[in-house]
Amino acid sequence: MHETVLLKEAIAALLVDPEGRYVDGTFGRGGHSRRTLQRLSPNGSLLGIDKDPEAIAVGKKLEEEDPRFSIAQGSFAELKALVAERYSGHVDGVLLDLGVSSPQLDQAERGFSFLRDGPLDMRMNPNEGMSAAEWLATASEQEIAKVFKEYGEERYSRRLAKAVVLARAEKPIETTLQLAKIISEAHPAWEKGKHPATKVFQAIRIFINNELGDLECFLEDVLDVLAIGGRLVIISFHSLEDRMVKRFIKKHVRGDELPANVPVMESQLNKRLKQVGKAIRADVQEVQANVRSRSAIMRIAEKIA
Repeated sequence: MHETVLLKEAIAALLVDPEGRYVDGTFGRGGHSRRTLQRLSPNGSLLGIDKDPEAIAVGKKLEEEDPRFSIAQGSFAELKALVAERYSGHVDGVLLDLGVSSPQLDQAERGFSFLRDGPLDMRMNPNEGMSAAEWLATASEQEIAKVFKEYGEERYSRRLAKAVVLARAEKPIETTLQLAKIISEAHPAWEKGKHPATKVFQAIRIFINNELGDLECFLEDVLDVLAIGGRLVIISFHSLEDRMVKRFIKKHVRGDELPANVPVMESQLNKRLKQVGKAIRADVQEVQANVRSRSAIMRIAEKIA
């Protein structure tokens, strides 16, 4: 069962106007969307976006149940175009929950988990792009090491990439447990309480789904989509995403960077955001109830210009 992370906190931060128009850019199984709809007035509306066909199926049912809701299949990187299709003008809030949903992790056939044996897929949309198995079969050792290091922050990236290349020369790497075993046997330093394949699986998933590229495109466009006073709420689950979000908010809170001693007024700095409160993490009770929430960090900003 999927438990939505920081549910109350996210919706409290997002909803500035019960009659407003909102976007849930990572619909998943609809946890945040359903809570948003509970808080919206009859005149409010919500657009859900997701890549995953299974998420879209859940969204279609919600669309039938509630005329204020609509679902679109795609990436939140396409925010501008998807919002333009459904709304004229701006929206009052956009929410992203960048975690992988529990059904994706729990279904062995999706290939996200190193704990369940299944085909090594890892695509958010299994009908598009290259699977993890296809990539691992063709990528160079250097490219594999780069992905492990950049997206998994894996200290032993080169050693593990070499192990993958040696293993695939003997037999194609086609299942999750097969890859997990290769990484486990090659990894020289197991962290206590952490599977040695954790960072590698994270890295491959981020790469295959272009997660950081999608986030970068989203951040480039989101201020054009938000109305003045509109809220941006983003829940990240690892440091690479959170760093991007933190830098983006800081940049637009600060405004234009000018050389020291340039005589400009505060109003001339083109500040576009204000930060709303401090970063929020799941409390002890939520972490105890849902261990996947332990790495979640939520940042909130409001568009001011």
